[in-house]
Amino acid sequence: MGRPYYIFTSGRIKRRENTICIENENGEKKSIPIEDVDAIHVFGEVDLNTKLLNFLAQENKPLHIYNYYGFYSGSFMPRDRNVSGDLVVRQVDHYRDSEKRFYLAYSFVEGAIHHMQRNLREYDNTEGFIEKLSVELTNAKLSRSINELMGCEGRAKDCYYQAFNVILRGEFSIDKREKRPPTNPVNAMISFANSIIYTTVLNEIFHTQLYPAISYLHEPRERRYSLSLDISEIFKPLIADPIIFKLVNNRMISLDDFDEDVGYCYLKESGRKKFLREFDQKLSTTIKHRGLKRNVSYRMLIRYECYKLIRHFIGDEVYKPFKAWW
Repeated sequence: MGRPYYIFTSGRIKRRENTICIENENGEKKSIPIEDVDAIHVFGEVDLNTKLLNFLAQENKPLHIYNYYGFYSGSFMPRDRNVSGDLVVRQVDHYRDSEKRFYLAYSFVEGAIHHMQRNLREYDNTEGFIEKLSVELTNAKLSRSINELMGCEGRAKDCYYQAFNVILRGEFSIDKREKRPPTNPVNAMISFANSIIYTTVLNEIFHTQLYPAISYLHEPRERRYSLSLDISEIFKPLIADPIIFKLVNNRMISLDDFDEDVGYCYLKESGRKKFLREFDQKLSTTIKHRGLKRNVSYRMLIRYECYKLIRHFIGDEVYKPFKAWW
C-alpha cells in the first residue's frame, strides 16, 4: 500500500514513464514512483494534462484538490473497478427503510461520541462535558427521526468543542464551532483536519465495493460523497482531534502558522505541513486488533469499517461502529 503524497508547490504535474513528475516554478523536478503513491493531494496551483489523469486512472490512484485556504474542493476518482450492482441495491434498501437507516445513522453517532468521550478522559476537569455527551447519546438513541438524531449529535459536538478550552494550552481557544468560514485558529485546524479525514475515508471507500454517494446519517445530495461524511464521524475524534491537541499543547504549532483574510482564518503552508506530518504518522501507527489478532494501521481500521458495512448490507454480520478500546 502506497502513502498519500501532498503537493504544495506551484508548477506542473505530469507522467514520466512509471513515475509522477512534479516540476516547480523554478524548473526543479522530482519524480515519485507510482507504486509509492496511494493518493495525491494538491494544495498549490498546478497544471496537469489528460496524459497524467489517464495514468492515474490506469493505476487506480485518486487525486484530491484543495482551495487557496486548504479546504477540500473536489476529486478525480478513477473509474470504479469494484462496482457491484447487488451491493448498491442493498445500500439503497437500507436507506429507504427508515428503521434500517436509523440504525446505521445512530451507529455513526454512537461511534463518534464514544471517541469524543475517550479523548476527554485523557484530560483533567472534563467530567461535566463527558456527562453531557452521555445525555446526548441517550437522547440520540430515543430519537424518532434522522433530524432529531442530528440535533443530538450537533449538541454533543457543541459540548465537545467547548471542552477544547479546557484541553488546549496557550493562546488557542474556541468560542463556538464555525465552519463557513472558520474565523479563528482552532476552527481553522478543525476544518482542515476534517477535510483530510474526509478524503482519507473516501480513498478507503474507493478500494471497496461501497457506493460513496448513498449515506444514512447525512442526507445524500448532489456533488458530495456523503457516505464518506458518515464514516468520518467515527474517525475525526479518534485520529484528527488528538493531533490538534498534540500540536498545540507541545507547542509544535503557533499563531504564526495561521493567516487571516476578511472574516476568514486559515492555516499557512507551514501549519498544513505540520498537521499532515503528524497525520501520516498517525495513519501508519499500528495497534493489535483484538478481533483480527494482528497488528493493523489506523488507515486499515477505516477500510475494515467499510468491510463491516458491506457485511451488514449483505446480511452476514450486524454492523457495530468501531470503538477504540486502548
